[in-house]
Amino acid sequence: MAEEDSVSKSFLRRQWEGYKEFWGERFSFLENYSRFIKRDKPLPSWSEADVEEFIASEPVHGPTLKTAREAAKFGAVGGLLGAVSTAGVTWKYSRSLHGTALSLGAGAVFGWTFGQEVANHWLQLYRMDTMASQVKFMEWWQNKVEGQS
Repeated sequence: MAEEDSVSKSFLRRQWEGYKEFWGERFSFLENYSRFIKRDKPLPSWSEADVEEFIASEPVHGPTLKTAREAAKFGAVGGLLGAVSTAGVTWKYSRSLHGTALSLGAGAVFGWTFGQEVANHWLQLYRMDTMASQVKFMEWWQNKVEGQS
């Protein structure tokens, strides 16, 4: 019986390791941000002026970061339109408070996603490495806060 337990544990352990490896590969982009997130002392918040200073000072990543920030506005507008329109239709036809609340949330998520897709094509984000620009900004902010710039 003890042999069966060790076999099943090794089977479960192998499954767990395979599961972690599978999802680790798919979310490997999170490693780019881990040095900024997993700090003993978190980085302080930055202001709009700090972001504008980075955009003006960085000729390569600055314009990309600016475009990525514009894309977020597309997502916000899409989320607002999606939430209001789906909640309005739900309220008009069902007069159900919980259904309206659920459609408000779902509409916001769907609208945000659609807005981000529109921004991706409109601003041609697929041609840019927005993640590298965000990481460069985080490095710049870390250096500025720590007095290394």
